[in-house]
Amino acid sequence: MTNQTRETTAPPAESKTEQAQEQRCPECGEDVLAESDTSEKVCTACGLVLDEQRIDRGPEWRAFDSAEKAAKSRVGAPTTQLMHDKGLSTNIGWQNKDTYGNPVSPRKRQRLQRLRTWNERFRTRDSKERNLKQALGEIERMASALGVHKPTRETASVMYRRALEEGLLPGRSIEGVATAALYAATRLDGVARTVDEIAVVSRVDSLEIKRTYRYVVRELDVQIPPTDPIEYVGRIVSELDCSDDTTRQARQLVEAATANGVHSGKHPVGIAASAVYAAGKLCGENITQDDVSEVADVSNVTIRNRYREVLNAYEERQNG
Repeated sequence: MTNQTRETTAPPAESKTEQAQEQRCPECGEDVLAESDTSEKVCTACGLVLDEQRIDRGPEWRAFDSAEKAAKSRVGAPTTQLMHDKGLSTNIGWQNKDTYGNPVSPRKRQRLQRLRTWNERFRTRDSKERNLKQALGEIERMASALGVHKPTRETASVMYRRALEEGLLPGRSIEGVATAALYAATRLDGVARTVDEIAVVSRVDSLEIKRTYRYVVRELDVQIPPTDPIEYVGRIVSELDCSDDTTRQARQLVEAATANGVHSGKHPVGIAASAVYAAGKLCGENITQDDVSEVADVSNVTIRNRYREVLNAYEERQNG
């Protein structure tokens, strides 16, 4: 019995001559071609465009350094604490249109609505996630009305998540704990917002905000630093349209009062308001107590009482 050898035939490989022909310009005969940035295949010798309208798989933007390239890179939205699922779930748009912007058929519209319904059910699968979604929406709404920046919103969201995990919500409203978390975040990040200002945009009154705030801070063991009165100076002088000299003088007055301990046990807004009023007097700017009282939301009596204390502290610092 003879052994039969089975020969495996491979497809003929392209010769070097054929490969060179593929990389040779038909106009000038040069065999050096290059890929341009415009997704066109051109000859480096004569500039003849050999291939155009190719698929450009690169970005449509330009970057001139590594930092700019990292800033423009699109690899999906980053995770955020402002959403109950941290932004990792899929979001189906509300518009019933296709990729080209054309309206979809009634059958597809019904299917999209069904997909939205099930997607919403999967995003909030239990009562804890529904609670978190409602609370984070309240924090976002109040922070937007108060002009609070995103890092402080993230801090408030993290604090509310901790309160939810520690079981601090039973017996208290979602809006109350969310407002208390936002107020604590503004205190932690040094963003000047008073309880009365937050109560204006909140769904609960100031008394409940204070009570819930003290409870949340105590149970979570959060160290809240005392509010610096200088944080309110910028807002007051901006509302009053004060000059740069008055603003500079008001900050110096607050720094002197803080160094002498005048602010201890007193409302920081009152110290800032009296410093702005005193700075206007020292700089010859016409600022009345009624104007400062209306902007800072403090009484004229508070401004008059703190006015002399702030000036005395400033004089002692100048003489010392």
